[in-house]
Parts: sequence; structure tokens; C-alpha cells
Amino acid sequence: MDQLVSRLLLYGELEEESILRRLAELFQDWKGGNRPRQELIRGLYRQVKRLLDLATDYGFDENLWQNYLTFLLMTNENSFSLITERAGKQAGSVHHFAKEDFAVFRALFHYDFAPLERDLGIDCFSTLCHYQAIAKHERRYNKNVSEKVRQLSRALAAAPDENAFFDLVTDHYRRYGVGLLGLNKAFRIRSGPRGVELLPIYNTDKVMLRDLVGYENQKQQLRANTEAFLAGRSANNALLYGDAGTGKSSSIKALINEYYDQGLRMIELYKHQFQDLSAVIAMVKNRNYRFIIFIDDLSFEENEVEYKFLKAVIEGGVETKPDNVLLYATSNRRNLIRETWKDRGDMELQNEVHRSDTLEEKLSLSARFGVRINYSVPNHSQFQEIVCTLAQRQGVKIPQETLLAEANKWELRHGGVSGRTAQQFINHVAGSLETDETP
Repeated sequence: MDQLVSRLLLYGELEEESILRRLAELFQDWKGGNRPRQELIRGLYRQVKRLLDLATDYGFDENLWQNYLTFLLMTNENSFSLITERAGKQAGSVHHFAKEDFAVFRALFHYDFAPLERDLGIDCFSTLCHYQAIAKHERRYNKNVSEKVRQLSRALAAAPDENAFFDLVTDHYRRYGVGLLGLNKAFRIRSGPRGVELLPIYNTDKVMLRDLVGYENQKQQLRANTEAFLAGRSANNALLYGDAGTGKSSSIKALINEYYDQGLRMIELYKHQFQDLSAVIAMVKNRNYRFIIFIDDLSFEENEVEYKFLKAVIEGGVETKPDNVLLYATSNRRNLIRETWKDRGDMELQNEVHRSDTLEEKLSLSARFGVRINYSVPNHSQFQEIVCTLAQRQGVKIPQETLLAEANKWELRHGGVSGRTAQQFINHVAGSLETDETP
């Protein structure tokens, strides 16, 4: 194994603590007799445990060794993988080196652990290569990543030579990309000593636009702008504003489920992180994805000035915003910033000569969003339609007259008519029915 790993060129810059590098060093020590037997076994078991931990995090199964090697290929950002992500397979001398590396990976895929296991009296690698995982709830692992790793892993294991291996890996890079950005739909950010980092959001909401009852015109506007963005045509930043609980956030979250396969990714940003927005844009501007930076519940109080920074980043700095980034925000306020009578009146001109200028500066932030979509509360009949549709989807089988009567009581006690109120009511009813049916 150590000789194979040492032959890697494009994929040779493995992290010092990577499992593959550590295993290669242990195999070298085994062949050279450089470590006591028990110390060698302990070292191997440490790496096996790391493989098991990785398999648990990502829901690997069947052949954990091949799953790990596939995961390594899918996440290794090097000159070849990044160029292939952006431009696909193109003729070039680098393909020669890539195929040499893939020949190494193919050999590692079918590596014979039997001599090592016989000599040391262990069977951990045989177990890893014929593994049966314990069933887990999908919230406990990244199902989206797991499915892609296992699917590609099975295909690579069946590849007859390095040319077929090459085609499979490069097709994956072109379709999904490479690294965490290629594997995951959505991210949040974290600032620390190493600067700004993107952290995958593993268990994203499974909502689709069709799951949002009503609001067809609003959803169509959002679709049209997003599809123009994905097609490389002109598109606008979008502001979804209106009453609470009407589906503004759900509509935006649904987009990554609708368009992930077309290269759409989402980065969630909070108001206190606006100072990191330029760094985030710099990280993603040269990647072969389209990014929606999602700001939920965006609003500013009278004395907050972060809106000025956001304005500059959106459309006012020296460096233009890249074509592969848009901002989508939700707010309960159309103008984003709370206005007071003091803003509009002329009563305190002695304190602010150009008060109208101040008001215009505040209102200009919402103007930076070229698409503004209103989500208003449904009327009573629309609310009842939402209740009935959600009840049908969740298998709530009670007479419609009873259902709607109880829904009316619920909305009076829980904040009025909205999609959120309807969903909460149906959750309550479904939970009550499950309790009643429990033996």
C-alpha cells in the first residue's frame, strides 16, 4: 500500500493525518519490521476506528474501504479536479497524470489485505470490506452525500481499467463538482483564527415548492428569477416580504431541493455576519456553482447601521458582485428598516437638516433587491384549503366538517390564519391521533 500511495501525483497532497497516509505508513512499518507487533495492531485499529466514525457520519455501507477512497476522490480539490469541475473533460497532458493516479486508486480499491491480517491475526479489514451497517434515521447522517458516495463507489469498483475509472470520476466532477461544495446543498459560515469557513448543513429541510399550498404567482416569480440565474442570464437579488408564517423562508429553502442537480447551492448568513460577506463571496466566485446567499428575517432597527455595509456589498463596492452569486432575503417589512414618524416629519429639522435624505438612504436598501415578492396572509377560505391539503398529505382522516371547525378554534387561539398555523394545527391533530391509536 505504501508504494501505491507514494506514486500519487495530482492526488498526492494528502493531509498529514489522513487515514490513507497513516495506513500507508503503518503498512511500510509492517513490511520493514519497524514497529513492535502490538503497537502496529493498535495503530491499525486506530485508523479502522476513524474509518468507522467516518462511515457513521456519512452513512457508508457494504464496502467501507471503497466508500472511503471514493469520498477522498470526491473531496480532493486539486488543479485537475477543479478544472474538470469548471470545464469538463478536455484534451490535455494532465489527463495522463490523472489516469496514472486513477490506476493507483483502482489498485487500492481491490487491495488484498489478507497477508497483513494473516500475519497479525486480525480480520478488521475483511470486515470493513463486507460491512453491514446498522439502520440509522437519516437525520443522523448526511443522506444526500451517502447516496452519492455509495453509488459512485459501486461504479468505480466495477470499472475494468483506469480509463473507465477516469470517465466515472470526471463525469461526477462535471455534474456535481468537487469538495464540500460539490457534495452538499447548503452551508452556514463560521469565523475563527483560520478566517471564514463554510460548514455544511447536513440535514436540510426536504420541502419542495409544490409542498407550499397556494401562492402560485409568488412561486412562479421566484422560479423564473432562479432559473434565469442558473441559465447564466440576467437575474436579480430577491426580497420576499410580508406576514409571518406565510412560507417566505420555505419557498427559498425549497429552491436547493429543486435545483441542486443544476448546480445551485445556498449559504445561510445572519445579520451579525455581514462583515464576512465579502470574504464569503471571494471564496465562491470562481467555482462552477450558482450560490444563493440566504438572509432570513432581514430587518434593521432605527439605530442599526449594518444596512449600509450590506448595501455596499450588494451593489456599490469597487469590485462587482460575481455573476454566480445572488442574495435572497425574507422580511416582515417591505422596506427592511423600521420607520418612525420622526423619519417622515419636519418637526425636528434642527437636529437633521436633510431628514428626507436620511429616509431615502434607509429605503434604498430594499431597492437593491430587483425582485420583491409579497406573501400576505391567506383569507379564511384559503386557510381552510391549506388545512385540508395538509391533512390529506399527512394522512389525517377525520370528517372535513370536524377538521375545519377545530382548525377555526385553533387559529383563534394561535395567532390567526397562516400556512404556519395550519401546519401546526395538522401536526397537533396527527399527533393526537397517533396517541389515540397506540395500544
